[in-house]
Amino acid sequence: MPLYRRAIFSFFLYLKFISADSFTKFFISMSSNNTFSRRTFIKSSAAGFTGAMAMGAAFSGVAAIKKEIDRDRIVYRDLGKTGLKLPVVSMGVMRSDNPNLVKAALRSGISHLDTAHGYQGGRNEEMLGRLLREFPRESFVIATKIRGEGENELPDAEVEARFLGDFEISLRRLQMEYVDILYLHSASSREYTLHPAYLSAMKNLVESGRVRFTGVSTHSNEPEVINAVAESDFYNVVLTSYNFQQKHLPDLNAAIKKANKAGIGVVAMKTMAGGYMDKDRTRKVNARAALKWALQNEHINTAIPGFTSFDEMEESWSVVTDLELTDEEKRDLQLSYNRGSMYCNGCRTCLAQCPQKLAIPDAMRAYMYAYGYGQTRDARNLLTEVGIDRQACSDCNQCAVQGCPQQFDIRTKMQDITRLLDVPCEFTV
Repeated sequence: MPLYRRAIFSFFLYLKFISADSFTKFFISMSSNNTFSRRTFIKSSAAGFTGAMAMGAAFSGVAAIKKEIDRDRIVYRDLGKTGLKLPVVSMGVMRSDNPNLVKAALRSGISHLDTAHGYQGGRNEEMLGRLLREFPRESFVIATKIRGEGENELPDAEVEARFLGDFEISLRRLQMEYVDILYLHSASSREYTLHPAYLSAMKNLVESGRVRFTGVSTHSNEPEVINAVAESDFYNVVLTSYNFQQKHLPDLNAAIKKANKAGIGVVAMKTMAGGYMDKDRTRKVNARAALKWALQNEHINTAIPGFTSFDEMEESWSVVTDLELTDEEKRDLQLSYNRGSMYCNGCRTCLAQCPQKLAIPDAMRAYMYAYGYGQTRDARNLLTEVGIDRQACSDCNQCAVQGCPQQFDIRTKMQDITRLLDVPCEFTV
């Protein structure tokens, strides 16, 4: 990450979106003032950013693992019937732009890396492509994801061609001849999961040797998607949200068990349930406890926590030899559960109630990316992708959405997150 962007990011975290007017005016003035340069910004802000820039290995890229793991005690699980045996902790690379962190993860014993076509505008795959040339191809398992588009408006042949085109771009970025796992990204319905155009595209890629195993990723309506995968006789892996905050765990656990029985590999994501319980990031979820909780389900084969610093990596990797929750960790999880979180369950009950037909679950996921993870660019991109603009909710004096299981104030959260759309994309991270 360039120095000027690190500085902006540090200041952005400091703002925490507290003041809508000052936040918006600040960035608008930056973008409209022709005399305001990157050098000017860094110079004028240097004193205020000195402490933030010393935040450690996440920015500097230089750190060492403090505690070695006894590799003989690492818990491995089979990824369904793929023949892959993975440590129960893998790495979600989505939020990381530090190649040294990824290298440290691989050298520590992590062998599975998860990315996607759209992460960091493609730079995530490019970063992995450059650094993985230093490692034998058989020493790691790489997964990427392609989001389908146009299946309801375009002919199947064009939908398939777009999917294949995006995959070719991903493969070039990764500088590889094949990927181990290709996911159809962000499925929320049986119809999308089993759409003929996507099945045809992935079958083509498997037969040509460019993909070893096919999968689906899902952030919402997970039981329906996972059941479709289990019944498809096509897919090999499913990547699903799975955490202690989900309100539909009985249905989700039943679907995961069904997939496991069908030989489908099950990978867990979003195990930290947003990372923080509050917008101001004052109450942090016990990440180690949350990860252990997810992995205590024997049908979860591995999880992909998205750590961005060496300390976070060590925290996640440390559970790989012992999945038992301590009494203190159990208390922490119960406290987090009682206080709620920024995690949206994706139950979709809000969709029918919204007169504007807004993609509220996606907006709530964007909110979690921005406020929980500090992942503003992905949050902004997601809002744009699902068609939410700055005027969302402006026509309603009172929110029509009631009964959110997470007790979200939907209107307030929508207004908070859509302010990101006033920020020039170059100032997001």
